[in-house]
Amino acid sequence: MGDGAGLLLAQDEVVGLASELIRIDTTNTGDPATVVGERAAAEWVAEKLAEVGYETTYVESGAKGRGNVVARLAGADRSRGALLVHGHLDVVPADPSEWSVHPFSGAVQDGYVWGRGAVDMKDMVAMSLAVARRFKRDGIVPPRDIVFAFLADEEAGGFFGAKWLVENRPELFEGVTEAISEVGGFSITLKDDARAYLVETAEKGIRWLTLRVRGTAGHGSMIHRDNAVAKLAEAVTKLGNHQFPLVVRPSVREFLDGVTEITGWDFPEEDLEGAVGKLGALSRMIGATLRDTANPTMLSAGYKANVIPSVAQATVDCRILPGREEAFDRELAELLGPDVEREWVGLPPVETTFDGALVDAMAASITAEDPGARVLPYMLSGGTDSKSFQQLGIRNFGFAPLKLPADLDFSGLFHGVDERVPVDALKFGVRVLERFLRNS
Repeated sequence: MGDGAGLLLAQDEVVGLASELIRIDTTNTGDPATVVGERAAAEWVAEKLAEVGYETTYVESGAKGRGNVVARLAGADRSRGALLVHGHLDVVPADPSEWSVHPFSGAVQDGYVWGRGAVDMKDMVAMSLAVARRFKRDGIVPPRDIVFAFLADEEAGGFFGAKWLVENRPELFEGVTEAISEVGGFSITLKDDARAYLVETAEKGIRWLTLRVRGTAGHGSMIHRDNAVAKLAEAVTKLGNHQFPLVVRPSVREFLDGVTEITGWDFPEEDLEGAVGKLGALSRMIGATLRDTANPTMLSAGYKANVIPSVAQATVDCRILPGREEAFDRELAELLGPDVEREWVGLPPVETTFDGALVDAMAASITAEDPGARVLPYMLSGGTDSKSFQQLGIRNFGFAPLKLPADLDFSGLFHGVDERVPVDALKFGVRVLERFLRNS
């Protein structure tokens, strides 16, 4: 097939691939009893790869149905470090009663592909799959090995996906030195319709913290000075009202400096959070990268109205800036005191620099499709599977390219109602991704 015809086919099929993927329910509640599992989607991906000639590895972590698929495309220079392109197959739950369309319909209408996972992240999975198929079908040899990985369980920390594979099947990623994945490469429209594309170079760390307070059990009708519920409520209120110090990491500073160059907007240190509000909907994401956060999300205590329990506990979602882990722990200990027990599971922050040949290739592939656009680094307030892959010494970036309408609240679509991705953005992403992978 001719080069142009092959690219057109990849652009045409990406919409159908995204729609089909969305129709496969891969809901991840985080509770093993209610998780749907990724097996059907993983087997579907493996079939799409196999039909154009890939040899695939299907792996389950030991938890039934938590399927992962990995395939490698040999490059021209096999002595170079390989590039990992990874995406997760699971999605967060969705309530159909809240949506304009059924969240697992994969509807293609009004210029969008609709459904849970449309932006997080079956869009990038479909783009990666379309380009992977295009390369194999048309005999395109990239400059170096490309490892394509389609993974389970990212929405609950990757413990049955990326994290498990890194710890148990690291040979699948042998030779990989750099990686790209989600929540980067998308456009934002700034002053006078100037566009910038944000490449994720850093992520806050995740810590799911359990606070536990013990007291004296007894009858609810009596006087009690050692009430676990009351002590926990005091600790949670104190933590919920606490403001951690403002810290501007290099990725955030580079982003803000880039926005200043494009728009002329100032971001003074003395009112940085107020100035970030100029970014509109994006200010929620950028604002969350200026400080550590610790947001109480769940409370649990007691079993009967007239029984004072001996134990009460809370769950707190903590997000920690790179380099702040030890300081965060000290601050938490000082704030809560010795009587509040703390247990946690989590994943570390991620941070790399915005430079090098890979970054140059990202910028070139974007500007070839959108001349005059700027490419800027930024920090993600959430987390991705990059946290696991950095354990293998892999340098991680968020680069899932999408050219978005100026009025689309993209960050609000993540885990939101009526999640959707523009059809034109998917086709744009295929063109950019193909150019990038052919020149990186």
